[in-house]
Amino acid sequence: MDYQATRREKDEFFAAHPQSPLREDQKAVFQGLNYFPPNPALRFTLTLTPFAERKNVEILTNTGDVQVYARLGRFSFEVEGQKVELTLYGNQYGYFLPFVDSLAGVETYPAGRYLEPEGLGQNRFIVDFNLAYNPYCAYNDDWSCPLTPPENRLSVPIRAGEKLFHSPSNHK
Repeated sequence: MDYQATRREKDEFFAAHPQSPLREDQKAVFQGLNYFPPNPALRFTLTLTPFAERKNVEILTNTGDVQVYARLGRFSFEVEGQKVELTLYGNQYGYFLPFVDSLAGVETYPAGRYLEPEGLGQNRFIVDFNLAYNPYCAYNDDWSCPLTPPENRLSVPIRAGEKLFHSPSNHK
C-alpha cells in the first residue's frame, strides 16, 4: 500500500473539499495532518473470534447522542510483545474498530482513533493501524463521534496512523 499517496489525497480533501471536516478558518491555515511513519509491524491479518451471541450495544458520542452497533467478535494479537484484544463492531455502514492507545492525549487523539478493517472472508481481516484515523470531532466541535468503549482501551502504544491534530482554531 502506498501510504504516502493516501495521506496526500487525504490532506488535499481536508484542505479544499466542501465535505472536509475543517471549518473555513481552519482550511485557511491547514498545512496537512500529522502521522507516524508507516510501520509494517502494525499491519496484521487477523482471525476474528466471533461472540457466541451477537448483541447490539449503544455507544455514546461526544455530544451525548447514541449510535447502535453490533458487537461482532474479538481480535487477539501482539503489539511490542504484549498481548492485546480489541472488539470489532459493525453497523449498516460496515466494520468499525475504535481504539484508544497508551499515547492518547500525548501523541494521539484522547478519545481514540478509528479503523475499518478489510474483511477477507471466513472471519479473517486486514487490520492496518497505519490507516488509523482521528474521528471528525478531533478537528472541531461541530461533529458528533462515537466514543471508544472501555473494552477497546489498550495499555500499549500504537505508533502508526494519524497523530493529534494541531490547529490554532481546533475548537470553538
